[in-house]
Amino acid sequence: MKNKKIAVVTGASNGIGSAISRKLCSLDYFILAVDIDRINGQSFETELGKNNAAFYKCDIQSEDEVKSLFGFIKNNYGRIDVLVNNAGIIRDNLIQNMSSDDFDKVISVNLKGTWLMCREAASMMKNQKYGRIVNIASRAWLGNPGQSNYAASKAGVVSLTRVLALELGRYNVLVNAVAPGLIETPLTQSLPENVLHKLIEAQPTKSIGSPQDVAQVVAFLADDNTKFITGQTIYVDGGKSIGAGI
Repeated sequence: MKNKKIAVVTGASNGIGSAISRKLCSLDYFILAVDIDRINGQSFETELGKNNAAFYKCDIQSEDEVKSLFGFIKNNYGRIDVLVNNAGIIRDNLIQNMSSDDFDKVISVNLKGTWLMCREAASMMKNQKYGRIVNIASRAWLGNPGQSNYAASKAGVVSLTRVLALELGRYNVLVNAVAPGLIETPLTQSLPENVLHKLIEAQPTKSIGSPQDVAQVVAFLADDNTKFITGQTIYVDGGKSIGAGI
């Protein structure tokens, strides 16, 4: 761990979060993998080795747990160089069928949780005069039927990113967002074949992305050599965000 930059990744145990963690680890970051999934998180730590990664169980929608997490970071590492806010959930339904509980839960995890993590990281990074925050948004913030809660939460993440870029830029802290589109994850793999085919055909590239595609962009935004990009949302969506559709 000595001389490695410290990267904190939420939702790190599975899917896109796992790919981001592995990519940053390959670039010699020490990864603090934050998740509520203790079993996968601990196996992830074992796989990468204790000199490369550690697992911390935290529910990011809990203010107390997030504060405890950052107390742990300060006590054990003394700094945080990169924060990747990847943790998120979905509770899809058309608005007339969506419960207020499902709306509240998605906003609480996806937006409030990201905000809580950013608030604690901002304090440390300002004092360090250095930091990179990468928030994982979604192309869905532009609008997806059946995702009024999820799209609203990710729109909030995009706006939060822009505000923090304005607040933190003078402290050498850069804040950007990555907005994935159709990515091959357990969720998309569970879709009926005809539905997945239809979604792929709606892409200008006629293809589906991989978690590694997202991780590549996160690594670029986290890099020391990326010095003059902040407040931006970069789409990793095969061009779907430009309005292609069927």
